[in-house]
Amino acid sequence: MRRPRLPLPAFVHTIRFRLTVLYSVLVFCLTALVLGGAYVAVQRSGDAQPVSKELRAEKRVDGVRVGDIDVVKAEDVEAAVNYETLGNLRTFSFAVLGGVAVASLGTGWVLSGRALRPVRAIARTAEEIQAGSDLSRRIRLDGPRDELRMVADTVDSMLDRLDGAFAAQRQLVDDASHELRTPLAIIRANLDAVLTVEESEPEERRRAVAVVDRATTRMTRLVEDLLATARRSAAAFADADVDLAAVADEACEEFAPLAAERGLSIRRRLDEGLVLIGDPYALRRAVGNLLSNAVRLAPPGTGITVAAGRAEGWLWIAVQDAGPGIGEGEQARVFDRFWRGDTGQEGRPRDRHAGLGLAIVRQIVESHGGRPRLFSRVGAGSTFVLWLPDPGAAAGARGAGGPPDELPAGMRGAGDDRPGDGGAGDGGPGDGGAAEVLQK
Repeated sequence: MRRPRLPLPAFVHTIRFRLTVLYSVLVFCLTALVLGGAYVAVQRSGDAQPVSKELRAEKRVDGVRVGDIDVVKAEDVEAAVNYETLGNLRTFSFAVLGGVAVASLGTGWVLSGRALRPVRAIARTAEEIQAGSDLSRRIRLDGPRDELRMVADTVDSMLDRLDGAFAAQRQLVDDASHELRTPLAIIRANLDAVLTVEESEPEERRRAVAVVDRATTRMTRLVEDLLATARRSAAAFADADVDLAAVADEACEEFAPLAAERGLSIRRRLDEGLVLIGDPYALRRAVGNLLSNAVRLAPPGTGITVAAGRAEGWLWIAVQDAGPGIGEGEQARVFDRFWRGDTGQEGRPRDRHAGLGLAIVRQIVESHGGRPRLFSRVGAGSTFVLWLPDPGAAAGARGAGGPPDELPAGMRGAGDDRPGDGGAGDGGPGDGGAAEVLQK
């Protein structure tokens, strides 16, 4: 019966221990090779043996014999010296080998610990993230750009993507629970109060059905917007050649019937040759969201201008309306998710949309490397400009500070039939929208 093996200490299984042993064995072998070579060289340089033959000779002083003395040959003396030297060299070599073995183990343990310190930092950070589920932690390893630094940077990049993915997932869940609660409560209330009650009147049932229909329509549109924002956050869109003029023209065709119903006209000023690499469906949705706001909020009998062009190394699409406009204090918040401004005109009710339309516009434009801009004043309408990088622009044509903070030349004076004495370009630019240009 075999005896059970005793468990080895934990440190024996570590990489540090294996590196230490490897380093010590390598240093020991090199030292033994050097000392062995020196020993062989000394041994072959001459005979080495102890004195084995002595001779007797008379000792005379002034010709008088005084006694006998022991004498040896010079060759025997040299051989004896070599023999003693080899003995001392062996003793010294064994002592040096023993010292090197001990010193190399200690040195190897220290050096391997220093070399593996970044690995321990990576492992410790990973353990802390796993224990606390805090994806905001990063390794941020300092030092030279070696293999371990590359591993740490790769892990940090992976954590960035994981953090963004989990943040998008949490945002989607929070947004869905926040916005779906109201329409679901409306549906539940109408079901409990009218539709499931046998004594309810037909007129009450018709009204309840209409309310439920509006609530489900709102939920459908909300789910579509939430999915759109989640996809844009994930940056998983298909790249293709996109003609901005065609994108804007298709969006105008889509909203032309709705604009005609409200007595609005859509004017187009679209240059040719505006091509970039991007997602045509996403860009069409961005222009469509701007048109949806303009058609919904512009006064009947006015016009909406949709234009596209090129300026200062950028491509742009603009939508200009004659709506109620915006005050400067609210311009910076319109692209926030679920933000709704106050009413812009007295007696006009607050828009009941979810508040994701312009947030989606910003996400789409920024995912293409661009920036949205707004030019607006209260009572003077609004102009939204979507600036996108021009891939055909010469190197250095685009400024490092981003797109221009002014209306494109093609939009200046485009809305002369708007009510009021101001123009869309009279207000300051910003990353926001009108208080009454409420989001879809």
